[in-house]
Amino acid sequence: MHESYKNFIITLSYNLLQIKKVNIVLKKVKVNNLKEVDLELPHNECIVFTGVSGSGKSSMAFETLFVEGQRRYLESLPHYARHLMGNLPKPDAELITGLSPTVAIE
Repeated sequence: MHESYKNFIITLSYNLLQIKKVNIVLKKVKVNNLKEVDLELPHNECIVFTGVSGSGKSSMAFETLFVEGQRRYLESLPHYARHLMGNLPKPDAELITGLSPTVAIE
């Protein structure tokens, strides 16, 4: 492929990513201490959850966002792979949109 075509494709892909700025939206999250919490998070930003002990930071970050992202990743795998991995329960929320599949590396 000619170098100018590669640059065009990379530029086009970058511009399309910039146009699609869909936020992560969570509605009525009820996990542990979270009582019907609504939240909208921007993509491509560093987000920090702060608060006192027991305020739901880990519940939001790990038991809601991460679990839902991991569940979406598992759904993208072939059926036989999903069968081996088992099912992840959905977090208790009315709506979660804009979240990409998630993988954790230890």
